[in-house]
Formats: sequence, C-alpha cells, structure tokens
Amino acid sequence: MKMKIGVIHGDGIGPEIVAQAIKVLDRVCAVYGHSIDYTRILMGGCSIDACGVPLTDEAIETAKNCDAVLMGSIGGDPAVSPWYQLPPAQRPEAGLLKLRKSLGLYANLRPAYLYRELADACPLAAKDGGRVFDLIIVRELTGGLYFGDRYTKVIDGVETAVDTLKYDENEIRRIAKTAFDIAMKRGKKVCSVDKANVLDTSRLWRRIVAQVAEDYPEVSLSNMYVDNCAMQLVLEPEQFDVIVTENMFGDILSDEASMITGSIGMLSSASLNESSFGLYEPSHGSAPDIAGKNIANPIATILSAAMMLRYTFGLTKEAEAIENAVKRTIADGYRSIDLMPRGGEGSGLISQKCDELGDRICERIN
Repeated sequence: MKMKIGVIHGDGIGPEIVAQAIKVLDRVCAVYGHSIDYTRILMGGCSIDACGVPLTDEAIETAKNCDAVLMGSIGGDPAVSPWYQLPPAQRPEAGLLKLRKSLGLYANLRPAYLYRELADACPLAAKDGGRVFDLIIVRELTGGLYFGDRYTKVIDGVETAVDTLKYDENEIRRIAKTAFDIAMKRGKKVCSVDKANVLDTSRLWRRIVAQVAEDYPEVSLSNMYVDNCAMQLVLEPEQFDVIVTENMFGDILSDEASMITGSIGMLSSASLNESSFGLYEPSHGSAPDIAGKNIANPIATILSAAMMLRYTFGLTKEAEAIENAVKRTIADGYRSIDLMPRGGEGSGLISQKCDELGDRICERIN
C-alpha cells in the first residue's frame, strides 16, 4: 500500500518524538512491503514564527490532501514564550482547534492501559498484586464549550466573561455511535459520562445516548456523573471499557486516565472524521523544559502511528506489529527516563535516550 501522510513536527519535543515514529513506520514499510510519502505541515509556535499565524489556510489544504496526519506536540511555556503574549486566537493551541474543526475531526479516541511491567510506575496503590486495566475514552471533539460563542466585556461596570456550552442531537448521536461501534469490538460496555443533574446539554446527551443504545442490544450501557467518574478512575479503573463523553469532560478525564498508567508519555490518541481520515498525536504536551535533550519518551507517538495504521489504513497486522514491539521492548527492560524507578540503580532496567528507544522498538518489528 502507498500512504500519503502529513507530518506536523510541532514545537518543543515534537520533532524528536515524531522522528522516532517515522523511523518505526519506515521499518514497518520495509518489513511488510508498503511505502509512505511524507508531507511536512507547519502548525503551532513554529508556524507563528514562520508565517505569523498558528495555522495557515494552505496548511489546512495540505492536510486535506493527505490520507492522515501524524503530529508531535505544539506550544511552549506560557511563562516565557512570546507566543503567549499574543491574543488567544493567535496562540499555538488555536491552530489545533482550527485544524480539528476544518477537518471535521469530531471523535477523539484515547486508550489507556497498564503494562504489567510498568505497574510500579502506576501512582495508584497496588491491588491484588497489581492493577490490570484496558479502557478507551471516546471524546466529542468539535462541540461544547471549546467551540461555543464566547466574549469578555464590562456589564454594569463589572468585567464579565461568557463561554457557551451547546450540543445538538446530531453531534451527540454521531459520537455515541462511534463509542458503541468500538465497544462491539472490545468488552461490549459503554459508560456515558455527563452532568445531567445540572446541565441541559447533559440531559439531552443522556437521552440521545440511550436512543443509540437501542441499536446495540449486545452492549451494556451505564451512566455516570463526571465528578464520580473522575473518582472511579482512581478508585477502580478496571470497571471501565469504553467511556464516551463531551469535549471538556473528555479533555480532563483522558489526562487523568493517562496518569494512572504511570506516565502520560505512554498514551496515544486518534482524532477521526466521518471518513477514514484521522489526526494522530500523543496525549502529552510539548515539554519545552526537556526539548532538544533527546530524553523524551517517544512511545505515545509511536503508538499513535500504530493507531493510524489500524484506523485510517486498515492495516491491523502492521499496527499489532508496532504494539507488540513496544510491549517486548518494555518487557526486555528498556525504559525512557520518565519510566525509570527513582534512583534507578540496581533495578536491572536499561535507561534509553529518545532515539535509542526508537531503535529498540524497530529491532523488534520483524
């Protein structure tokens, strides 16, 4: 298969981790007989520096002409970066919101699972010899507070800010169907997360999700308030299979889920539209404090590349080859710095730089 992939290297550690994902993809192509045409796309702070805006219309068109987009991380340190002296609509993150909207990327998939070998890195207390969980959060990505009308102005002499939370039944039905389709291929359990005791949008959300559930009699549906879900993810993550929720709730819960795995550097994500097109990126940020040091964990980006092969190109065998190579690399004792136990000495584990870890994973794809 010939694939056309747009590449957003991004800011901070983005170029370093994307380089390792490309290395792994090239290894897969060599083993399985595929080819990839990579097209560079500027977005984020690097686009501000080069073009004056976080995302140009030309970059959007370039992305649309690709089969998928692989992205690193964007943004910098708000305390020191000149990008954050700009108005909010001109900062790096505004480019990502614009890209999601322009490409119709309505469904964000964030899997969270704990490798047995990394159980000691899990911040939760051990239970019955260690935790075992494998869940996925399906987050609606183009509606809600992040895309609603907003303004800040003085009303009756008081500075007032307003953000509008809005969902319609079609947006809810679309993301619910995605969640149930995924559940059919997993444990056939969906937990819909909302705040229906307070919000009208959540009451509509719960009603539409229940309607969609009628078309999936094999899937068990439960409902949970978002504050309770945040607690339950810490208390007993094993109870979840597929969690579906709105944009802001999903943003918060998926970051929480990433940390109960031991490191946010391990978790991939996919943002999909209604065709096979997707934007694939790690769940973590640009980590400007370690940029250029070759110590970032590239696994989340590499696993995002595996998701791309599975969801956009239908290459399940090749995706599994990457995922299994990551598992074997971890099982063989190789670790990035964020996964090394404190102290590290005498642990029998082997600390690896960013590019070295990419090499170890490539060696195990055959």
